[in-house]
Amino acid sequence: MKQYLTPKWLLSTAGIIVLLLWILSIFWSVEPDTFEPYAIANKHATENQQQLVAGYTITTSLIVVSETLLNKSGGYLSNDVIPPSVMMDNMPSWEFGALEMVRDLALSMRKDFSRSQSQSLENPFLTKAQPQFNNDSLSWILPSAESKYQEGIDNLYNYRDTLADSSQQQGQFYARADNLRDWLKQVEKRLGSLSQRLSASVGQERLDTNLAGDAEALQSTPTANKLTEKTNWWLLDNNFYEARGASWALLHFLKGVEVDFADVLEKKNARVSLQQIIRELEATQEALWSPMVLNGSGFGMLANHSLVMANYISRANAALIELSELLNQG
Repeated sequence: MKQYLTPKWLLSTAGIIVLLLWILSIFWSVEPDTFEPYAIANKHATENQQQLVAGYTITTSLIVVSETLLNKSGGYLSNDVIPPSVMMDNMPSWEFGALEMVRDLALSMRKDFSRSQSQSLENPFLTKAQPQFNNDSLSWILPSAESKYQEGIDNLYNYRDTLADSSQQQGQFYARADNLRDWLKQVEKRLGSLSQRLSASVGQERLDTNLAGDAEALQSTPTANKLTEKTNWWLLDNNFYEARGASWALLHFLKGVEVDFADVLEKKNARVSLQQIIRELEATQEALWSPMVLNGSGFGMLANHSLVMANYISRANAALIELSELLNQG
C-alpha cells in the first residue's frame, strides 16, 4: 500500500482535484438567462384558473428573480464556506447586486404598492417577506440566507394568490403613478451609485457637489473641494458583476411594470420611455468575451468593461429620471 503514496502520486491527485474544482467554478459562474415575466405569470394564472390582475406580473417577476438566486447553477454561492465557491467572487457579487434590487422592490411593495394611503394597514404576507429578504447574505447557518429567502418567496406566493382571489379584500396592489415614482426614485439612487463606482475604475477627480443647490446646507464633517476616486484593482470585477446582477434583476422588474402599470404609462404617454430603459438594461447583459474584466484607460489600447457598463447604466438612469418626471406631471 505504501508504494502508491509517493510524492508524484499525491501531486497528480491534488492537480486533478484542483482541475475539477476549477471546471466546476466555471460552470457555476454561468449567469442565468433572461425570462419574460408576463409569459410566466400568464401561464401560472391559466394553470391555476386565476385572473391576471394588477400586481400579478411584477410579483411574479420578483418571485422568479428570487428563486433564480437560490436555484441557478451552483445554487446560492455567497455564503458558501467550502471550495470552489468560497474562492469565487464574481458570482457572489452578481448575486448581491440582484439581491439589493429584490430588497428594494420588496420594501416598496410592502410600504407603497400594497397600500392605498399612509394610514392603511400593511399586507401581512409582505410584512413577513420584506425583512426575510434582508437577512445577512453571508449567513450560512442558524439561519442560513437560503432558508430565510425561501420563506420570503413563500410569502410572496401567498400574497400573489390573495391578489387573484376576489373574495379576499386584504390582498391589494395599487398601480398608481405616485407609487411607481416612489420606487423609481430608489432605483435611481441605486443605479447612480453603481455608475459612479464603475466610472472610478480609471480614477477620476471630481469637484465636491454634495451641498450644491442649497446655500444653507450643512454636512457633519468638512471635505476637500476636489475629490479623487479610484477603484482598487482587486474590486474592479466585483463592481462589474454587482452592476450586472442588479441590471439583470431590474430588467425583469421593469418588464413587470410595463404590464401592471400599462394604463398609467399610456395615460402619461410614457410606455416608450420605459421600453428604452429596458433596452439599455438588456445591453448590460451582452456576453463578456474576455476571460477577465479589462481595465484599459478611457481612450487607451485595451477595452475598459467597467466604463462600458457605466455608460449603459448611466443612460438607463437618465431615462429613469425623465420617466419619474413624466409620472409626476398631471
